[in-house]
Amino acid sequence: MRAKCYDLVGIGFGPANIALAIALEEALETDPALTAVSARFVEADEDPVWQGGMLLDGSNIQNNPIRDLVTLRNPRSRYSFINYLHKCGRLLEHLNLPGEFPLRKEYAQYIAWVRHHFDDLVDYGHRVVSIEVVEHEGAPAYQVLTERGLRLLGRTLVIGTGRAPHIPVPFDELRDDRVFHAGDYLYRLADRAAEPGTVVVVGGSQSAVEITLDLTRRFPAARIHNYTRSFGLKLKDTSPFSEEAFFPSFTDYYFRASRVSKTNLDAYLRPTNYSSIDADVLHELYLQCYEQQLDGRQRVFVHTNRQVIDVAATPGSVCLTVAEVHTGEREELETDLVVLATGFLDIGPGPGREPVPALMSGLAGRLQFDDAGYLAIDEGYRVLPADDGLPPLFLNGLCETTHGIGDAGSFSLLSLRAAVLGERVRMLAAQPQHSST
Repeated sequence: MRAKCYDLVGIGFGPANIALAIALEEALETDPALTAVSARFVEADEDPVWQGGMLLDGSNIQNNPIRDLVTLRNPRSRYSFINYLHKCGRLLEHLNLPGEFPLRKEYAQYIAWVRHHFDDLVDYGHRVVSIEVVEHEGAPAYQVLTERGLRLLGRTLVIGTGRAPHIPVPFDELRDDRVFHAGDYLYRLADRAAEPGTVVVVGGSQSAVEITLDLTRRFPAARIHNYTRSFGLKLKDTSPFSEEAFFPSFTDYYFRASRVSKTNLDAYLRPTNYSSIDADVLHELYLQCYEQQLDGRQRVFVHTNRQVIDVAATPGSVCLTVAEVHTGEREELETDLVVLATGFLDIGPGPGREPVPALMSGLAGRLQFDDAGYLAIDEGYRVLPADDGLPPLFLNGLCETTHGIGDAGSFSLLSLRAAVLGERVRMLAAQPQHSST
């Protein structure tokens, strides 16, 4: 039996590719004369949960809920967050909540509710192990293979896996269950039977502070140490002028900027999304530390200007060597757990980045890179090929270094990006066979 070759194979079925699936469906509903796109998605998890390791009690999404999977593209969509609340009978109660943003738990449930509408397009529980280009009926196509032996063929490939966790030096050489990334926080705690006596949280991000506060509530007797390289934990820039970086007009502006200008813009905009904290949790942590000092029973410690320079695992603990970044003074600490709230890898050259997403490493030699070593991506999120035999390849939610902070895994422009990708995939599907142009 001849293998089916889909117009589109999508890897990952988180928010980015869910939004793409919606955009493809709704475009055809709006105009049945459009070319129908045959699509198949593959997802590593059997039952994926959006930010499942960080669904902390009381935590919110830090994003306007109207910037959901669809609304900016189609305010009338049945897949909107507002319609989800209506269908669940919680709309009035939700509107009565005394908070600016929805609970993270509720948004995760919304994403799962939408996802299940597309279950017939997805192979769950299949982790991709290889991507290669093969010939199918005289034209190049992508062959995607999974650990469980699933084989998919696609004329176009869209990678929407999200960014890989950043595991910094010296933790990148250590393999120990007691040291883990913040994205796995709740999962790894669930695997432990004994309560820790000491926990270290590395990082100065929103996640670092949220986890520090969660640990104080979860383990009332534990000592919690937060280490950050900066002078202090920084307040997030929520100026509406800075937030215009999450407008599509800024995406266009950023895309056309030089690499030097992009670097300058990144430095200015970094506090809107990275290594910065919302005022409510930042103030809660500071007040908690102050009150503990007042009571003479401090057990939460924020260590600024500190960097972990060495780590070793013993049967009883994880031993850290920490340096003061300005004086060079060193100190040692033994801890039961280390949580790395150290963010995720961008695509690009240099530390804290990866040249291409790991799944694409086998294709790297067939891709274009610019003079600065960044993967060459066009305005419509297509990776530019270095040869004529490479079928169309798109990145969905992985283009921050070319398209700006609105492509940083945020929901802010997700639905509008899906519209761009959907249109390009439809145009390719309408061709008799895909070319590399």
